Amino acid sequence: MKRSAINDIIREADAFIRSFGYIMPPFAYWSPEEMKARQVDSSAIFTSRLGWDITDYGQEKFDELGLFLFTVRNGRYEDMKKGMGMLYAEKIMISRKDQLSPMHRHNIKAEDIINRGGGKLVLELFMHDRDGGIDPKAEVSVPVDGTIHRLPAGGLLKLDPGQSVTLLPGVWHAFWAEGKDVLIGEVSTVNDDLTDNVFREPIGRFSNIDEDVAPVHLLVADYEKWLG
Repeated sequence: MKRSAINDIIREADAFIRSFGYIMPPFAYWSPEEMKARQVDSSAIFTSRLGWDITDYGQEKFDELGLFLFTVRNGRYEDMKKGMGMLYAEKIMISRKDQLSPMHRHNIKAEDIINRGGGKLVLELFMHDRDGGIDPKAEVSVPVDGTIHRLPAGGLLKLDPGQSVTLLPGVWHAFWAEGKDVLIGEVSTVNDDLTDNVFREPIGRFSNIDEDVAPVHLLVADYEKWLG
């Protein structure tokens, strides 16, 4: 992706998020220079990988295959191992109309996916087999706001604004917005996008960036390169 396109997506996403009354935390608007200056007193932002995240999964077709995310808070796996501390994470995301977030699962993370507004959020769901792959026959059983919904393998679950689904580790899922763009909330156990995403297809989690202009704000994928 070109950096100029990423800058535009950030501006558009910020306006879309604000249109639903959701206000981003102040660090969302720090410049790259301020990020560098705040590395010591705000180190948790970088170690927990909080911030802007825009991906086309390395496929260079963001409008068809992509997702906007912003990680607002995130704990540490070390705390999960101890069973105490900050064991949770929160994201705000945008799925554009008919934009696919591809089929994947998580080994560790349990998550609530919440339609915060816009169109319908459609999820294609499969259970996992004994080897962790997709089970093409098993019935899918997931809680939607506390009520169990049962679907055939590959069934489509459609969430209206205000509805949410709980996905436990191992449940395969892909999703997209139907009708119009959707603002998505995610509340989960600790999130690790570096190691805890298993995709059905051999694709990447992060984008390859063409630095045609300077970044307005850094992405979480920029932190190591830009901040050291």
